[in-house]
Amino acid sequence: MTAKRPSACRRAQVSLLAISLLLAIGATPAAAEQASAAKAVDEELPATAQIDDDVNRGDIIIVTARRRQETAQEVPVAISVIRGDSIEATGNFNVVKLQQLAPTLQVYTTNPRNTSVNIRGIGVPFGLTSDGFEQGVGIYVDDVYNSRVAAATFDFLDVDQVEVLRGPQGTLYGKNTTAGAINITTNQPTFDFEGRAELSVGNLNYRQAKAAVSGPLTDRIAARIAIAATSRRGTLFNTRTDRWINEQDNLGLRGQLLFRPNDDLSITLAADYSQQDPECCGTAFVRVGPTQRALNRQYDAIIARLQAANPGYNYTVPSRNIYDRLTDIDASLKAGNKIGGASLRVKWDVGPGTLTSITAWRFWDWKPENDRDFTGASVVARSQNPSQQDQYSQELRYNYEGDRVDFVVGLFGFRQRIDTQGTEQQGIDAARYSLAPSTDPNNVYNRPEVLNGLTASNTQFLKADSAALYGQVSYKLTPALTIQPGIRINYDKKQGLYRRVVTTGSGQVITSCAPSATAGNAVLTAQCGVYQPQLTEPSVSDWNVSYDLNLNYKVAPDMLAYATYAKSFKTVGINQNGLPLDTNNQPVLSASTVKPESVDHFEIGLKTQLLNRLATFNLTAFRTEIKNFQATVNGGQFGTVRGYLANADKVVSQGIEADFKIRTSDRFTAYANGAYTDAKYQRFTNAPCPPELSGGTFQPANAAPDYSQPGIPGAPSPRQCDISGADLPGVSRWAFSYGAETNIPATLLAKEGQIYLGVDGNYRSHWNSNASPSIYTDVKGYALTNFRIGFRADGFDIFGWVRNAFDVEYIETLQVAPGNVGLIAGQPGDPRTWGGTVKFNF
Repeated sequence: MTAKRPSACRRAQVSLLAISLLLAIGATPAAAEQASAAKAVDEELPATAQIDDDVNRGDIIIVTARRRQETAQEVPVAISVIRGDSIEATGNFNVVKLQQLAPTLQVYTTNPRNTSVNIRGIGVPFGLTSDGFEQGVGIYVDDVYNSRVAAATFDFLDVDQVEVLRGPQGTLYGKNTTAGAINITTNQPTFDFEGRAELSVGNLNYRQAKAAVSGPLTDRIAARIAIAATSRRGTLFNTRTDRWINEQDNLGLRGQLLFRPNDDLSITLAADYSQQDPECCGTAFVRVGPTQRALNRQYDAIIARLQAANPGYNYTVPSRNIYDRLTDIDASLKAGNKIGGASLRVKWDVGPGTLTSITAWRFWDWKPENDRDFTGASVVARSQNPSQQDQYSQELRYNYEGDRVDFVVGLFGFRQRIDTQGTEQQGIDAARYSLAPSTDPNNVYNRPEVLNGLTASNTQFLKADSAALYGQVSYKLTPALTIQPGIRINYDKKQGLYRRVVTTGSGQVITSCAPSATAGNAVLTAQCGVYQPQLTEPSVSDWNVSYDLNLNYKVAPDMLAYATYAKSFKTVGINQNGLPLDTNNQPVLSASTVKPESVDHFEIGLKTQLLNRLATFNLTAFRTEIKNFQATVNGGQFGTVRGYLANADKVVSQGIEADFKIRTSDRFTAYANGAYTDAKYQRFTNAPCPPELSGGTFQPANAAPDYSQPGIPGAPSPRQCDISGADLPGVSRWAFSYGAETNIPATLLAKEGQIYLGVDGNYRSHWNSNASPSIYTDVKGYALTNFRIGFRADGFDIFGWVRNAFDVEYIETLQVAPGNVGLIAGQPGDPRTWGGTVKFNF
């Protein structure tokens, strides 16, 4: 018997109950949260930093980018720091939304598993996700590395701040962080009692409740617990099921215990659990882009024949305008995501340095159901690839701070196991959708049973082990000039298994799709054209050495200039989702493993504070060259081999970033950030072709590829395409974010405080949503604007908000339907949303 999942409403009720309890506890004498936070900073900052912390001279932002606490302006690294209150005020409550505040961060998702997090256009291969490669953007929560992007798609819970570090960070941050790192710090237990509660409501049945309480259990033990629940109606209406889909249904819990036996030793035990269970993630019709397939085998012709062959079927797309937000996908949808774990962090001040140990275990349980044909026709009747992950990590590091020398040295160990059990099954319309039409009633095209029920069942696992020794030294050659070299020695080993078993609708196992097996057998030939049995057991290991050198010079007391060179590596990868096929319909075993990336990174930057530190202006220029870039390529077919890894010869990402913030007084603050990113395949001569150059009869093997007939039905198709010079997918050349807030003194309900008005927004220029850029998957640029107005006083904040205030229509991502039929589907961005939030601190 299957237990019913608690509704989002029930979760909201649980959170409201927690808030009520916390408010009741609030009668106990307690210091305000801001006072406690200030006290914590005062205890840990050096005296010089405390002197500079003058509200009339701007904010001091403390970061741990170099594994020690220091001000952001003193760190010779391009870094964006997003405070927890900014995250809450702007509604950016998870990693996916962060790109609205950090222009050089790109986050694209079709569901939690298929999420790409890139910095400056590089990091994770854009497209369908494989477990067999490493992410280039390390995601850390309280020093704990999250190995898969999907395992970090939880809602932010009781977050203090988020640091987005740009550029390679491998000599200090975890595994293969060739593009950067996202360092998330949560609020820690306190020995002063404090609490907070927050409730938000809005249109689309939006409900969000958060609560946290912290305080002493004894004079040596403190605890903190936080809870959050979010629910919202979906933004696409499925006419087939008569309900809204792509909803939000999230629940999160975090608990921490701090044991401080003396002033030199602290031990923190933390555990968290996050659950997401929405009906998600469906797509809607966007357009038809003609391919080189025969015209009678492209989307509109196929749909017309389905209608003619099924009286009363009358299949038609509910709308050809995606912004009508209508779809009719018929397969069941689910995006069940359970994430959690526990960690033990020990910090021990030993003489002039600090010894830190972080021991962690994390799990990720993914239960999806998808509609892989993106239509209301029963082509793919079932598609799901549930996965279970366990990861264990141990880090031990020592920080030393002296008058002229600071250094960090550490050891990092990691072990991961991922198991996946996949199923994809063809439906009753598959034969007429995928096979060449024929008037012969006995032809496989006119026999739905040939493909109906055809099933590909795959079993796969990945074992990954990694170990590293790293270190970084800062040496002051003069009071103004510092040299900072770093090194990391890394070992990785990966072992995988991929087994695909193909069965017909009658349950018969297909043992081979070799030409000798299919010769003269039209039924088997048709079935093997969709799914083929496979077995691969890749295993690979690799050593690499990363290093960097940073020179930084204090030009003036409030001006820091720096230059960095970094040599970094992303370790070897294996293809875990099956392999592409050769001309004999057999797996290409040479594609089992993928070469490591080799990265050369150059960066110069200037950090300044102006107007008596009321303003901050930072400027960065960078160039990153990657050899053997690990790219996701798409074969355009059904089955579990929808995308696989391949090496592009060379990729270059270069650009300029600028960050400006000003606080003229306690009454006005503003910021503006911008980035220009030029990220290209400098050399990729054997890439899969985009849809407009696919689907036709292959051009001769030894002939030079002919690209002159894109989108011409029946034209011959290149076997592969040279996309050298093309932009990397997912990258906007121009990106900006901005915000401002002003306030005036006011009194409300006998409370003295401030009435405030805030605005924030972001802009991204156009970008392409296909691994091989296509004229059909170019996503137009867009600008979003948000407003908020409210009243805040000591311990109290109430405000109304509107997001995407001008109801801008924009696309989050586009997808090419399999089979080269020309269908392009996508997910529209959120429409205008509005609501209100009330927060209490005590």
